[in-house]
Amino acid sequence: MKRKASRLVRTEQRWFYLVVSPWILGFLAFVLFPMIASLYFSFTAYDVLSPPRWVGAANFVRLFGDNIFWKSVLVTFEFAFGSVATSILFGLLLAVILNARFHAVGFARVVIYMPQVLPIAAVSVLWLWLLNPQYGIINFVLGLVGISGPNWLGSEGLVVPSLVLINLWGVGGVAILLLAGLQGIPHELYEAALLDGAGSWITFTRITVPMLSPVIFFNVVIGIINGLQVFVQPYIMTGGGPNYASYFYNLSLYNNAFQNFRLGLASAQGWILFVITSLLTYVIFRGGQRYVYYEGSRT
Repeated sequence: MKRKASRLVRTEQRWFYLVVSPWILGFLAFVLFPMIASLYFSFTAYDVLSPPRWVGAANFVRLFGDNIFWKSVLVTFEFAFGSVATSILFGLLLAVILNARFHAVGFARVVIYMPQVLPIAAVSVLWLWLLNPQYGIINFVLGLVGISGPNWLGSEGLVVPSLVLINLWGVGGVAILLLAGLQGIPHELYEAALLDGAGSWITFTRITVPMLSPVIFFNVVIGIINGLQVFVQPYIMTGGGPNYASYFYNLSLYNNAFQNFRLGLASAQGWILFVITSLLTYVIFRGGQRYVYYEGSRT
């Protein structure tokens, strides 16, 4: 019996490694090896056409002394935190609406989520048309009520807020997650609050939000990570302008790597972004322990 059991265990182990081997090979070839290579290149001067030349920390020193680099960092942070805040607020509002019982609620949920699955590049081109200052439909509608529409993507003060608002196009994904969290809240809590005479605002702030805090926390973490890596929208819609007002971090990295062929500098930027994202995620997790409620415990 022991011999049969050990043979069964070995067979299961072989099948396990056989099944996961495509993922392991993909991780080694397309994630781990490129990360190690980029770490090496970050300490070199490398332009693809000539062999890498070791320069030590010169790439990092050059970036930290570059005003445009810091401009890209600030712009990216502004977009990341702005998009997360607006997505959570509007997503929660939509989730509350979609949680109500009304006719065709299922169709409404599909419509709200549908923009989430559309290609980002196509959506970016669509918004370019909508926000065009001369013939865009948004400025046309504003003109009907006597408002002169601004140059949304051509103004230094409006370009990042405009991109934040465009990001709400995909708020349906956040809304659906929050809707799932709302439907998981026990109705007994609301019934008890009603018996105690709690109003709608007290019920929302003392029951709904705390019970939704794990879902909100998840969306905050994922939203920050995605916001720091934004690239497609500014690349297609603004090119980093005007006057570097939308020169996002990954756009700067892309230009260094594939426009100027400074791969060593771009690799250093990639690792700086990795460290920033890791530290920020750690801070959010540490700070979130006070405010995130998990059933049965408070961490």
